[in-house]
Amino acid sequence: MPDMERRDALKLIGLMAAAPTFAFSCTSGEDPAYTEQLEEARDAAQRPGANYEPQFFTEHEYKTVRMLADYVIPADDRSGSASDARVPEFMDAVMVDALLGTDEERKERQTAMRGGLAWIDYQCLDRHDALFLHCTDAQRRELLDLIAWPEEAPPEMAAGVEFFNSFRDLTASGFFSSKMGMEDLQYMGNTYVQEWTGCPNEVLRHIGMGGEA
Repeated sequence: MPDMERRDALKLIGLMAAAPTFAFSCTSGEDPAYTEQLEEARDAAQRPGANYEPQFFTEHEYKTVRMLADYVIPADDRSGSASDARVPEFMDAVMVDALLGTDEERKERQTAMRGGLAWIDYQCLDRHDALFLHCTDAQRRELLDLIAWPEEAPPEMAAGVEFFNSFRDLTASGFFSSKMGMEDLQYMGNTYVQEWTGCPNEVLRHIGMGGEA
């Protein structure tokens, strides 16, 4: 193992000891104010700027987040990937937004995210002598397959399962609230109907109110 990766491994082990649980939540019930704050974080992440500078993630963490998010939502024939929709920028904004919960909740959110990314790297180092970014596609998928299905995951993977479930949910929240995600869903919003011709005949017949045959 290269010296740099040895040092990284020691840091990761230290993080894991400091964060024994990787519970992560980005919701606070049905509080409308919280939802509005989350939308503001999304808006901030979507602002123009190709050279985005992460406010929370280290350079290594940010690259890992981009790759991991794209495993959750890869590009397909309908739309681009999670990183194309700027989901990593959204996640970074969520990590530091002072309006998203209390200071303690924000610190817990940050610790859970940082600890979870550390767990992913540590598992890769233990299995393949390389960080997640430096593993092969097959090696990455092998690890993710172990934590993607909670009911089938080995007990020793519980921490990773908890982290990945939360990461996957946050990825989906970021993607499907983005312009690209809305287009992927083909969501049109409220549209103006120019002419109302009444209830369709098939509906009238279904509810027993006649309708033309």
